[in-house]
Amino acid sequence: MGKHNEFGKLGEQKAAEFLIGKGYEIKYKNYRYLKGEIDIIAQKKEILAIVEVKSRSSNFLENIAETVNQKKINLLVATADQYVTTNDLNVEVRFDIITILKKKGLFEIEHLKDAFYYF
Repeated sequence: MGKHNEFGKLGEQKAAEFLIGKGYEIKYKNYRYLKGEIDIIAQKKEILAIVEVKSRSSNFLENIAETVNQKKINLLVATADQYVTTNDLNVEVRFDIITILKKKGLFEIEHLKDAFYYF
């Protein structure tokens, strides 16, 4: 596994730990449907958070959250719809982005709730 893949997995682990610390239950990691993948599916009360994790190891020139493009959003929405339908869930679905920035050995975590709307 390449170093960037290892760092991405570490970022997802840090994001999951962060969410657990905020009272979320992790329902699934790396949920796949067709060409889509959801990094983390987490639930807190009646809210199902579909979480895209973006990790960087240095200051990136563009806003990390802005790297989630329309194609990725469409895949996330389709994959989330399949998960909710398959599991017959009656929950509010929210799309979040968690950014992980590693600077000087420390991790900065930012949780963007309702990062985008799907309608």
